[in-house]
Amino acid sequence: MSRRGAALPTRAHWLLLGLALLCSLVLFLYLLECAPQTDGNASLPGVVGESYGKEYYQALLQEQEEHYQTRAASLKRQIAQLKQELQEMSEKMRSLQERRNMGANGIGYHSNGEQAPGDLLEFLHSQIDKAEVSVGAKLPSEYGVIPFESFTLMKVFQLEMGLTRHPEEKPVRKDKRDELVEVIEAGLEVLNNPEEEDEQEDEEGPLGEKLIFNENDFIEGYYRTERDKGTQYELFFKKADLMEYRHVTLFRPFGPLMKVKSDVVDISRAIINIIVPLAQRTEAFIQFMQSFREVCIHQDKRIHLTVVYFGKEGLSEVKSILESVTRLASSTC
Repeated sequence: MSRRGAALPTRAHWLLLGLALLCSLVLFLYLLECAPQTDGNASLPGVVGESYGKEYYQALLQEQEEHYQTRAASLKRQIAQLKQELQEMSEKMRSLQERRNMGANGIGYHSNGEQAPGDLLEFLHSQIDKAEVSVGAKLPSEYGVIPFESFTLMKVFQLEMGLTRHPEEKPVRKDKRDELVEVIEAGLEVLNNPEEEDEQEDEEGPLGEKLIFNENDFIEGYYRTERDKGTQYELFFKKADLMEYRHVTLFRPFGPLMKVKSDVVDISRAIINIIVPLAQRTEAFIQFMQSFREVCIHQDKRIHLTVVYFGKEGLSEVKSILESVTRLASSTC
């Protein structure tokens, strides 16, 4: 019994070993059959096992070459067509630019009927007449008023920011900066190339030379947009040695910029109005009045000061300060 019991595990051991060898053989045959071909043993195009001569491969290369030549000829035709379309578009853009430059001498950058259709000019001028550019409009309430936003060469001051945020927009958005730069350049074009009815007798500088304005002479501008009519621009230019401003009004009726008017503002006798809102802070007001007396009263008396006081606390002290400054101003006169 002991020999028989020992023989059974031996047979099972050899049986397992045989199965393992059989599985290894099957796996080896599978790898031989399914292994990918390398570049060295890859067969040439055609039926496997069939040999081809030199003529066959020459014909195959010629066929491929003809295919590539046909493709290259098609691409050349497409390139020539695109070049022609690009040239046509360039000519159209050049003609539009020439019309725009030629129209810069007219009231709306279109001085005659040859540069723009008559119905288009009539529509653009009607938009100006409808807008609040030359005359005001009756509004139902104060909520219908469209406020202006002021700007300089580097900054834009937005009224809708209110007092909760800083009203200065810096840096200015690129689209708005490009728009305002175009407007300033249009204003300079109006000043440096005036029409006959806009020419003034004092268009010459102090030394008799022609008065030429540049972007450094731009002081300030303000604009507003009426959504159904267009955008109004008011521009102010000033030379350092002249006691006058040049005022240019432009309007963009959802189209090209159009000149509305250009005039001279004499500031030699102009009165400057200063409005000061005040609530308490009397010490700061005393310092302000000292500077106001030294700069505005002693040097230039063309100043009108209005103090708007909120509340009653400190009101009597503010009144006494204003009365003392008034007496000093009268004594110096």
